[in-house]
Parts: sequence; structure tokens; C-alpha cells
Amino acid sequence: MSVQLPPDADANGFADLVRELEQFRWRSEVEVERIPSPQRIAPFSVAVSADVVSHDEELGNGRLVLLHDPAGNDAWEGTHRCVTFARAEVDLEMVSDPLLAEVGWSWLTDALERQGAQYCAASGTVTAVSSRSFGGMQDEPDRAEVEIRASWTPLVDDGHGITQHLAAWQHLLCTTAGLPDLPPGIVPLAPRAAGARRFD
Repeated sequence: MSVQLPPDADANGFADLVRELEQFRWRSEVEVERIPSPQRIAPFSVAVSADVVSHDEELGNGRLVLLHDPAGNDAWEGTHRCVTFARAEVDLEMVSDPLLAEVGWSWLTDALERQGAQYCAASGTVTAVSSRSFGGMQDEPDRAEVEIRASWTPLVDDGHGITQHLAAWQHLLCTTAGLPDLPPGIVPLAPRAAGARRFD
């Protein structure tokens, strides 16, 4: 994954963060690729998308955008911003659980804290939806999905890098998709139910 940056990116330190992104070692189940990044939100940006795949089955997906504005942004409370979403199918029973939103948000905050990622000004939404097909599509199974949209300010201005935040995002993706947290090199067992995330 190679990212082209403007010449002044080095002077602002953004190039160092992009190099961390390029060199990050993702879990084998997390397939990451570069995608076009937004051009109008901040002077510097880079974006990636990811699919969480286990045993040839896609369990979830997401996107991460890293923004940098050297002039700062009052809403960010800093000069950098991580913007993400993570999405996965879940059991139908989960979408009716009143605690799902709080649990989904805790997946992000726990991931950041677990990885030692220093941050502030986190915000976002957790959305759970279910769908049932009718008419010519009535044979399609009922589906449910959870989606976490969030942003936070990584505190990288004091010499801290972005690696911990990348690890936290990966942890969020895998948690949302129902993958267990395993040491590097360990392969998880096949999921019990295809495409369905459970609390247990």
C-alpha cells in the first residue's frame, strides 16, 4: 500500500503517520486496501477500507480515514482526526437488546484503552437494523446488522504515533465481526453461525 503525499506533508509530520499505516501488520483475517480519501475536510488525509474474512466468509467490513489540519480544528480539539465505521451482521435477537448501543460504543472505547491509544473528543453513533423480505424475495432469510460510526482525535502531536490507533481500529473491526482476540499467528476456529455475531 503506497500513498502519494504533497511535498509539505513531511514538514507537518503527516508523512510519518502514513508510513506507520503502510508498515502496520494486520491480522491475516483483516484485508486492507487504500481507497480515495476526502479532499475538502482537511489539507491532508489518507483512507483505507477493510474486510474481515475468516474461512472464506466475510464477517464484517469498515473504513478508516486519518485527517490532518496543521491549523487545528476546534471541533477536533487537535490537529488530527480518525473517522471510521465498522459494520457486521448479528443475530436477530441482538438488535432488540436495549443495551446493544452501549455495548457497541464500548467496543470502540475499550479497544482504544486496551491498545494504549491516547485520544480525546470521541463521538459517534451505534445503529442496529433488521430486515425481512417479502413477495418475490420472501425466501430470503431475515437479517440484522450493527454499524458503528465514530471519530476521535488521536493525540499524536507529542511524539506519539498512530500505530496504537490502527491496532484499536483493527480490534474494533474484529470485535464487531465476532472474531476472538488472539495472539499473532493463531488462527481462529470457524464461526458457529455464518455471518451472525453473538454477544457470547
